[in-house]
Amino acid sequence: MPELLIERQCFGGTQRSYRHASTAIGLPMRFSVFLPPPVSIQRAGGKVPALIFLADLNSNDETFMKKAGAQRLAAQWGLALVCPDSSPRASGTPGEAESWDFRLGPAYLDAAAAVARTTAWKAT
Repeated sequence: MPELLIERQCFGGTQRSYRHASTAIGLPMRFSVFLPPPVSIQRAGGKVPALIFLADLNSNDETFMKKAGAQRLAAQWGLALVCPDSSPRASGTPGEAESWDFRLGPAYLDAAAAVARTTAWKAT
């Protein structure tokens, strides 16, 4: 179950940040969600379209939400915004504390290798 970290009102909607335990990589991950104003959700029958923004290695789940200013338009158009942090952080990767591009921040993980270790693949 995701843990709610932050909740704020924004352009009549709600901006939230969550943390969850990722079973895919074995580390905690974060994601941010903007929900449009309640009246937009009610008008849409409880379901609104969502725009998913995937951050690059130098960004996290909050970068787009803070810098793009997209919540204003999402509120106006009745859209949800979903921004997962696409880079694991503080993963214990060797050198992450010494290198400028890690700094206990984003880490490259070989997700394919992790999947291969946990999934029985059938050769065809």
